[in-house]
Parts: sequence; C-alpha cells; structure tokens
Amino acid sequence: MGRYIRKRLATAVLTVFLSIILNFLLIRLAPGDPISYITGQDFPSPQLRAELTEKYGFDRPLIVQFGVYLRSLLAGDLGQSIAGNRPVTDIISERIGPTLLLALTSAVAALLVGTSLGVYSARRPGSKFDTAMNGVSYVFDSMPPFWLGMMLSLIFASWFKLLPTSGMVDLRAGYTGFAHVLDVLRHLILPAATVVLVTFPYFFRVARTSVIQAMSDDYVVTFRAAGMKENRIFYKYVFRNAMLPTITAFGLTLAYVVAGVAIVEIVFSWPGTGSLMMNAIMQRDYPLLMGLYLVISISVAITMIVLDLVYALADPRIRYH
Repeated sequence: MGRYIRKRLATAVLTVFLSIILNFLLIRLAPGDPISYITGQDFPSPQLRAELTEKYGFDRPLIVQFGVYLRSLLAGDLGQSIAGNRPVTDIISERIGPTLLLALTSAVAALLVGTSLGVYSARRPGSKFDTAMNGVSYVFDSMPPFWLGMMLSLIFASWFKLLPTSGMVDLRAGYTGFAHVLDVLRHLILPAATVVLVTFPYFFRVARTSVIQAMSDDYVVTFRAAGMKENRIFYKYVFRNAMLPTITAFGLTLAYVVAGVAIVEIVFSWPGTGSLMMNAIMQRDYPLLMGLYLVISISVAITMIVLDLVYALADPRIRYH
C-alpha cells in the first residue's frame, strides 16, 4: 500500500505540474492583458503601459516569465494580485472557506439523496415511483444551474420570503455564536439546494444501475434458490458491491463541484471563489487566476488519491502494489 501511495503522489504532482504549464500558457494566449485593463482601452498612455509592462515582467519571453513564476511557487509564494495589489494567498484564503462549505455540503447531500432514491427505485424496477424518478432525474439533470438558482430565489425568497436571497450572513443583524451558525445555514439552503438538484441525478442513475446489475448476478440467484431472505441478500451482499461505483461517482462529483460552483456563487452572491474567479478573468489578473487554478488542480488530485484509498478499504478484493 505504501508503494502505491507513493506512486499516486508522484502521479498527482506530475498532473498538477502539467496543469500549471497549461494554465500558464492558456491564460497568456487569451485575448487581452492586465496592462490594458489598468491603463484603459480608449486613451492609454504609451509611457505608462511600457512602465507597467516592465514592472510586471511582461516584456520578457514566456519561458522566462514561467521560470520566475515557478521559482516563486516553489518558495511558497503565489505572487501579488495585479488588480487587488495584495498577496494572492491572502485573497484566496479569505474566499476558499465559503466555497468548500458550499461544495462539501452540496456533494454529501446530493450523494445521500441520489443514492437513497436510486437504491429504493432499483428494488422496485418498473414501478410508478421508478418511472417518475427517472423522469425527474432527467429534468433536473438538464437544468442550467444559474436558471434553477434564480427560480429558487424567486420562489422561496421573493414570493414566500422564507429564505435570504444573497450573501452568507445578515450583516445588519450582527449575529454571534450559535445564532451566527444558524444564519449561515439559512443563507446556505438555496445555493446548496441548487447544486444538489442538478447533481443528485448522477448519483441516482449510478446507484440504480449498480443495484439492478448486482441483484441479477449469479451469486444472488444462488442465494435465492437456497432460501436466503431477500433483505439479508441485499444488505449483506448486494448493497456493498453496488456502492463501489458510487464511491467513484462521489469522488468525481466532489472534484467537479469544488471547481464548478462558481455560477451558483455568483447567482446568490455567495462570498466564495466564484465571483473572485470571474473578476480575475475580466481583469486578466494572471497571478490570481494561476493561484485559483492551482488550488483547483490540487483539490482534484487529492480527491482522486483519497478516492482510491477509500475504494481499497470498501472492497477487500482490491489490493494495491
């Protein structure tokens, strides 16, 4: 197991490094640059533009710029935000907490909801519930998250006034202690519900398909022929084997949710990395964008390693070397 972990860590480091190279090139090859954003598009000062270009090192060849960035990165320095004039590490650290709260809460809730419905539906294939849930899953799977978020906000915030429309806390109330926690949870409901509704269909289909397939395996038929009770067969043998694909689905979904909640955060003005990333793209803030993409790459790499280890613990037949 130790050798396998070392190999996976080496693969993760290589993946993150390739991601750094790719992001570095794509960001700089895209139209626009941070100097144009600072100086303006209408009447830019050639002298100011030249001074800023030299200040930030954009007059150097790309390979030299990448070498400078890599040396800073190895020293633990993500650089200075061009638009915010603050360390990238400080800016991201202020925003990563709310994003992780939203992403982890949504992913776990989607896993529980989708898997429970999928298992229940698979044990009653062809029933009215199974047919209805298949239709519902496809409907929510096809909904754009930003549209669904706006509809939920319109219904539960504007019409019924049950939940707040935006933000993470009520700044005017100034809650502290447990009241502050409850306030955060109230603000979390709508954005988390949006992510859950567009994500749970994936878990539903994976769980449903896995259970139906496992229940048709030869060993299940043999147990039934031997007179073993259906519930005992399901909970002792079928359920555990059928949940293995769900573990993979959860790992992939978690990596996607961490990187993909940006639109939902913008809709609900959730103070995470979503709006931060959009502003950085608009301002062509190279250091901040590179820092955000690096955090996403590392998150995905760590998720994949943890997923493999959990897979080995869940299935004793798997042995890593």
